[in-house]
Amino acid sequence: MTSLAHSDYNPATMLSVLITAFREAETVGRAIAAFLVELPPDAELLVVCPDPQTTAVVEHYQEQYPAVRHVRDSQQGKPTALNVGLRAASGEIVVLSDGDVFVDEGALPWLLAPFADARVGAVSGRPVSTSPRNTVLGYWSHLLTDAGAHRTRLARSKDNEFLVCSGYLFAVRRHLVEELPKDALAEDAVISHRVAQQGFQIRYAPEARVFVKYPSTYRDWLLQRTRSAGGYAQEYVRRSPYRMRSPWLEILRGTPLALRYPGTARECWWTLLLFAARLHLWLLVLVNVRVLRRSHRALWKRVESTK
Repeated sequence: MTSLAHSDYNPATMLSVLITAFREAETVGRAIAAFLVELPPDAELLVVCPDPQTTAVVEHYQEQYPAVRHVRDSQQGKPTALNVGLRAASGEIVVLSDGDVFVDEGALPWLLAPFADARVGAVSGRPVSTSPRNTVLGYWSHLLTDAGAHRTRLARSKDNEFLVCSGYLFAVRRHLVEELPKDALAEDAVISHRVAQQGFQIRYAPEARVFVKYPSTYRDWLLQRTRSAGGYAQEYVRRSPYRMRSPWLEILRGTPLALRYPGTARECWWTLLLFAARLHLWLLVLVNVRVLRRSHRALWKRVESTK
């Protein structure tokens, strides 16, 4: 991968890296260490978590690295944890990530470089699946991240069109982010739409890679996807004039990309199964979010197989 020098972004701009975690003691250390490799000298790394096991890992790093700080939240869901972290953050630019993923070497400079343009309000990194492609769920993760999200964001960023940042890794100008609704299911979508509505551009940094383990069971896949896709059915996003993701856009634009992705006959069959799974997903979103209006607590279930 081509290297980007740290001088290509402004290290004098105060930076806050904000990691949210819950019961992720096994993975949060790697998430922290990956950022520490290239954190600018005046930057801070905040980890928001409520449970003692994860906190113990964070405090271990806090003892060794002055930039690391634990921020305790009240365990009322991810939007609340993000609000706590955003209030604690002092940086002009805030990088958001999770405690069960880790960034690639060189990701941070690539993610920050587009902010040299004052018109840019947010920048998305690129999720890369670490799940094996030789299983159904693993294959789906590669198709959705590579043929789906990656190619879509790449094309939209090139044409200066609106795009939604990936919640696994993105950066935003702090003053553009108001307090998030406590019941927001897709905080990355809410923030992205708010940035665009204030007249700022959103860019994609495909070199800023973040490695993600995706669900390995269909139950967990549905739990995770219903939660994230459900955010697009909430009023905060659904009534926005900007569009990137919906069932109809998925059918119109996603189908050709998905059909070109398989490399074997078995993967062709798995692709057809994914079409059925996506239909199942969007029906669940319609029923749970639009019709039944289930609570955030009811929809936000922990997914164990991604840890």
